[in-house]
Amino acid sequence: IVPRSFRLLEELEKGEKGIGDGTVSYGMDDADDMKMNNWNGTIIGPMNTVHMNRIYCLHIYCSEEYPEKPPKVRFTSRINMGCVNQSTGEVDPKHLQVLKTWSRAYTMETVLAELRREMQSPANRKSPQPPEGAMY
Repeated sequence: IVPRSFRLLEELEKGEKGIGDGTVSYGMDDADDMKMNNWNGTIIGPMNTVHMNRIYCLHIYCSEEYPEKPPKVRFTSRINMGCVNQSTGEVDPKHLQVLKTWSRAYTMETVLAELRREMQSPANRKSPQPPEGAMY
């Protein structure tokens, strides 16, 4: 089993290099955070949805139990999605499969990609959205 700090350093390196097609990205919130708890994430809204061309910002918190336990994820950009608390922007783990059935093999990238896929679901692809730039 890879120690937490090594795992997070691997994720940081991957996040800084850019991942996949560039539609999701993440990195440290504060370079001086020695525990590597606080992260920023970005999701570019998928084509042919109400989210198209929007950039969504998120805060990701990895507790000391990460990767055994999932990170806490909160949108800082306002979004109307079934798995997101409309008052706080927090992603409800009970309503996002990757958090609900967490495995240590999953990463922050896995969570961001799953949220982007959720934007494309029939329930969310056409739901009215707050004005662009609105924040929690």
